Amino acid sequence: MYRYNGSMPETNTSTDLLNMEALGQAAECLRTVAHPHRLRMIQLLLNGEYTVGELAEACDIPSSGASEHLGKMRDRGLLTNRREGRQIYYAVAEQGLSHIMECIENRFG
Repeated sequence: MYRYNGSMPETNTSTDLLNMEALGQAAECLRTVAHPHRLRMIQLLLNGEYTVGELAEACDIPSSGASEHLGKMRDRGLLTNRREGRQIYYAVAEQGLSHIMECIENRFG
């Protein structure tokens, strides 16, 4: 593991590093998904579309709670949704979520 010693490592140049604005956006994305129910929903949605009710059941939470979680992720551009009659189906919009989940599953799975 690299420990910061006050100087930049020789292998990294300033062009290799993300700017602070990009890192701020990344931190906001990570804060958005940093909840066990949201992570479970992402795991499911990486395999296809699900309704709010199906996701609520999989997380053992009320539909209203699932809707709130899904809305936050949708508002950040991580998910999309479509209505079919009374059902709302959600899907992953940000394919980078698969890499985040892969990292989490490798570390904690």
